[in-house]
Amino acid sequence: MTTDMLSVLVVEDEALIRLSLVADLEDAGFRVFEACTADQALDIFNLDQGIEALFTDIDMPGSLDGLQLARIVRKTWPHVAIILTSGHLKVGKADLPVDAPFLSKPYDVGRVVNHIRELARRQLS
Repeated sequence: MTTDMLSVLVVEDEALIRLSLVADLEDAGFRVFEACTADQALDIFNLDQGIEALFTDIDMPGSLDGLQLARIVRKTWPHVAIILTSGHLKVGKADLPVDAPFLSKPYDVGRVVNHIRELARRQLS
């Protein structure tokens, strides 16, 4: 599979941010899934094993936050590239799953696209 056809799951509780990022990632050639909570994201992972990248906000409603989701995904689906983001929290590298960068909001979409492609390339090789 080429990096342009990667499947990405965007997890963001703020609808306008989520819809905008989903549209931008689709325009960049990704197959995009979306969830508004970490719980919903896990349901999507369990239904579709083809997801290769996760872009998740940290601070979300529900029983899990984005960091907990990322840790579960890293353990259960180790091949998935992970990027975390937040507009309110600053997260230290030690708190992040291995090879999971943190991007502060507001982020540049081009930078997100490049990070996803690079991380997925590393995960797939």
